[in-house]
This record gives sequence, structure tokens and C-alpha cells, in this order.
Amino acid sequence: MEKIASFTVNHLTLLPGIYVSRKDKVGAETVTTFDLRMTRPNFEPVMNTAEVHTLEHLGATFLRNHAEYKDRVIYFGPMGCRTGFYLVLAGDYEAKDVVPLVTEMYVFMKDFEGEVPGAAARDCGNYLDMNLNMAKYVAKRYYDEVLMNISEERLVYPE
Repeated sequence: MEKIASFTVNHLTLLPGIYVSRKDKVGAETVTTFDLRMTRPNFEPVMNTAEVHTLEHLGATFLRNHAEYKDRVIYFGPMGCRTGFYLVLAGDYEAKDVVPLVTEMYVFMKDFEGEVPGAAARDCGNYLDMNLNMAKYVAKRYYDEVLMNISEERLVYPE
């Protein structure tokens, strides 16, 4: 079998950033998958499931309510390796195109106060596995260290 595209990225040199993971055609529409890489793979600890789960709830809620993008959001969810998230949007985009959207989402997540949306037994299959404080911490770290001064090397996959 052939390796899937995401397994051909050199994870030894990959830095936290925003990357176009792939583009797919669905009929006449292009769908763009973004790699929102929050931690450096195989170099620093991965995120725990509780903060990943919390960020998933916050990010999905933010995106699906966004005035401009809500009708273009296909998916937002965690990578199995727990080093970041995938964001899938209808449309043909480059990483730089979504920096404002991703920055806005991470401001929402790092500053969030109150009850995590959907964190109830009726709404979620694992609602007890949440950690808002750590979610805010890792969102702020990504915002401060990556999004505030994002460079070209953090927008294009390394060779």
C-alpha cells in the first residue's frame, strides 16, 4: 500500500504552525484540509486527552457559529497523535488565507470563560474528560508562540 500524504511529512523537522495537509475535489468543489500543529512532534510532550477534548468542543462551537465561515466548515477535530487539529473547509485555500480565522478561534479558546459547550452527559459521550484550564493554557501558548508572529516556515510543510 502507498503511504497516505500525511505520513510523508517529515515529522522530525515539523514545527508548530498552520499547514495545508491536502486538497481534495468533491464534484466541482475543492475541500482543503489544514494541519493546525500545536506541538512539535516527537520533540515535546503531546497534549492530554482532556485539553484536546475541550479544545475540540470550543473550536467546533466557534467555527460553526462564525459569521463568515460557518457554512464552509466541514470538520474540526484532533489528530490521533494529539499534536494538533485538523480543520477541513469547503474551498480552495492556502495556509496564509486562514491565519486570521485560526487566530480568532484561538483568541476565543484562550479567553473562554464559563461552561464548555456540550460538556454534559446528554450532549457528549465522554463529557467528564475535559480540562478547561489546560485547554486555555495550550491555546494561549499556540497563540503567543505561533500565531502572533507566524512565519513562512510555519505555513509550508518542511521538505
